[in-house]
Amino acid sequence: MRRANPLIARSSFLFTPDPRPISRYPERDSERIRWILERRGPRTRLDPLRASASLIEEERTETGEVVTSATVFLTNRECPWRCLMCDLWQHTLEESVPVGAIPTQIREALARLLPARRIKLYNAGSFFDPKAIPPADHESIAALLDRFERVTVECHPALVGESCLRFHDLLGGRLEVALGLETIHPAVLPRLNKGMTLEQFRRAAEGLGRRGIPLRSFVLVGLPFITSVDSVEWCGRSVDFAFDCGSSVVSLIPTRAGNGALDALAGTGDFLPPTLGMLEETVARGVALRRGRVFADLWDLARLKDCGDCFEARVSRLRKINLEQRVAAPLSCAACGGSR
Repeated sequence: MRRANPLIARSSFLFTPDPRPISRYPERDSERIRWILERRGPRTRLDPLRASASLIEEERTETGEVVTSATVFLTNRECPWRCLMCDLWQHTLEESVPVGAIPTQIREALARLLPARRIKLYNAGSFFDPKAIPPADHESIAALLDRFERVTVECHPALVGESCLRFHDLLGGRLEVALGLETIHPAVLPRLNKGMTLEQFRRAAEGLGRRGIPLRSFVLVGLPFITSVDSVEWCGRSVDFAFDCGSSVVSLIPTRAGNGALDALAGTGDFLPPTLGMLEETVARGVALRRGRVFADLWDLARLKDCGDCFEARVSRLRKINLEQRVAAPLSCAACGGSR
């Protein structure tokens, strides 16, 4: 799980949940995939030779400098895992792309973007999944990225292996790998259907660390199956765990409804969407640790809008926290009380 493709953010409001009768989330692993898939809506039609989206943003680096970073959302086959909270499948293909398609996507996207110093390649799954990104394209991809001082790709911890190390060498040591930790809650993590244990995450992180590959972790703000108060507490514990594993960056991702499965859980009371206040509280706690950079994901925050009077000012405050890595003073608001 990581930040949304902006096309998904716009389309999620249009999702119509499956009208089938509400049923509780299965407790047995073998039944969960079917339950999740049954509640999906349609996919978006995509061109396998064109990235689904791209953009330029600013980000604070490990040295404290703020630099421009490009993000390219690659079009490829869906991730083999069926996570409960995932909505990224909406912008994936059902078949693998042919060799040469991913370099074509990157080349076309970069031609449209303004110059940037760093780049993130996000692909709604794992960069090192051979059915998503053909390994035969890795050398061509690395050549296209030669101008960037850092290249970030995302991957499931189970797929961090030799292919990752070879790509790191192709880039001359400029690789950063992003892993979805999501949460360390012992009851919630297995029910997310992510197919990952904390020990697997730790081993993947250690493998990256031995090769000097920086680690970025994604942590969810707003968990199903527990209260909002507990969710904030466990988010903080998860951030600590990510840093214990060697993360230099932790991105806090508000959990998004709109994928069918979470909408069904909301209907049974098993999922309460996160609030802007929860995001404010968790990023403030994370930054205060001073263990590494902690970013609040700011995409699609309109869905967390709970006060029209102060919403824009609160988003600006979060952006300031991201860039400065200091907790800005809370904002007051006569209507709602303001930020946390």
